[in-house]
Amino acid sequence: MKRPKIAIIENDLNMLAALTRLLSVHGFPVAGFRSAEAFIESDGASEASCLVLDIHLDGISGLELGRRLLQAGHQLPIIFMTAFGASEAKEQAQEVGCVAYLLKPFASADLIDAINEAAAY
Repeated sequence: MKRPKIAIIENDLNMLAALTRLLSVHGFPVAGFRSAEAFIESDGASEASCLVLDIHLDGISGLELGRRLLQAGHQLPIIFMTAFGASEAKEQAQEVGCVAYLLKPFASADLIDAINEAAAY
């Protein structure tokens, strides 16, 4: 079975590296981006099957990126990550394709489960 390509958008380099390693070990092809802008410039939405997206990014936020992707007709499942548990952000995330909302730090198994669930979309 072919694994879905995962795009990770995270501005914390250590977290980005850790997530990339984790998903690679689990057999997922991964593309990592330090910003929403870098993801947009790379046309990552046309290649990714799922996004693992930090809500709080420098520049364009994760929620804003989700809105832009939706407006552009991309219906990618998005796994949002955040260190802040604001319910308002969770509600906004659900409006733009959120299939999972993970609070940092989260268990590796929770992310893998969310990706497998997203692959069913």
